[in-house]
Amino acid sequence: MPYKHQAIPLHTHEGNETAEQALHSIVDGFKRFRHEVFPQQEELFKKLATAQNPRAMFITCADSRVVPELITQSSPGDLFVNRNVGNVVPAYGQMMGGVSTAIEYAVMALGVQHIVICGHSDCGAMKAVLNPASLETMPTVKAWLRHAEVARTVVAENCNCGNDQEALAVLTEENVVAQLDHLRTHPSVAAKLARGQLFIHGWVYDIESSQIRAYDAELGSFLPLDGDKVPMATPRARYPQG
Repeated sequence: MPYKHQAIPLHTHEGNETAEQALHSIVDGFKRFRHEVFPQQEELFKKLATAQNPRAMFITCADSRVVPELITQSSPGDLFVNRNVGNVVPAYGQMMGGVSTAIEYAVMALGVQHIVICGHSDCGAMKAVLNPASLETMPTVKAWLRHAEVARTVVAENCNCGNDQEALAVLTEENVVAQLDHLRTHPSVAAKLARGQLFIHGWVYDIESSQIRAYDAELGSFLPLDGDKVPMATPRARYPQG
């Protein structure tokens, strides 16, 4: 039985709720899942109880407005998701932390065939990259977003942006390109890219319109994901396996 996405209640909440109200809402959501959704999908969860075989790894921002399973209409078990501030992928060797570990595990242990790096509109992390002074009281975030410095420099030296909104949009795309470059430095990724056994993708999701623009490595630009051809960020395989 396919996973029923319509069972997910799509509504927002007012920002003035108390901490107690927020907790009750989360717990009530679990209760609805446990007693209403789970029984309808029990067969699926039994299959997932002892193994996973995700279609892709999805690296995206920790922003609460970005829900990978919802926007791709994926079921539990379909996506191996890693979320962090700014959808960052540190270059190999710079910071051997959670993102690097997740990438290596996804590629080597789970054998994923696709890795998607997905940025999004109105990204607070990208706003902070454009305005470093806003991070003076958040030293950990400031240090983490140094991995986006290459994108900031590319925009600063090449984009004659007319206003802050345009600069943010361009930076969001350039950050995805920069993180794709970082991703390719990981040995497990590089080896499978060279053999044509792994495909990488760079997306930018627009929250307001639901549009996704994807990076096309051949053209060096972002194109609509729902066009006639799916844009690809994957380099040509140098050791293709027959």
